[in-house]
Amino acid sequence: MSEAPATVETGPRDEPPVEVDRRPWGSFERFTHNEASTVKVIHVAPGQRLSLQRHRHRDELWVALDPGAVFEVDGRRLLPEVGERVFIRAGQTHRLGSSGPAVRVLEIAFGHFDEDDIERLEDAYGRT
Repeated sequence: MSEAPATVETGPRDEPPVEVDRRPWGSFERFTHNEASTVKVIHVAPGQRLSLQRHRHRDELWVALDPGAVFEVDGRRLLPEVGERVFIRAGQTHRLGSSGPAVRVLEIAFGHFDEDDIERLEDAYGRT
């Protein structure tokens, strides 16, 4: 009988380094390398926003893919340029939205990923 691997609790993770690798044809950015992560592209409809939320078990890295994204982190409202990144630590309040157009945001989650780990603090859709 095999035992489940032990879970090791660690302190806060450092913001992951984003490595740039230059090639003759251009370059690429590597956000993770050989580590467990969950990657999503979030699509936000025009003028909409997600709930104000926080997580206990994961950090998130957001990368704006379109103009018009709005990042809210711990009460700070950011209007990122395309390609701009923000790192959100477990426990920080955050919300993603659109200032008008439909937007996409790359989300990379580090740590144990579970949709039930969302603590909604405010929500326009009645899910708090």
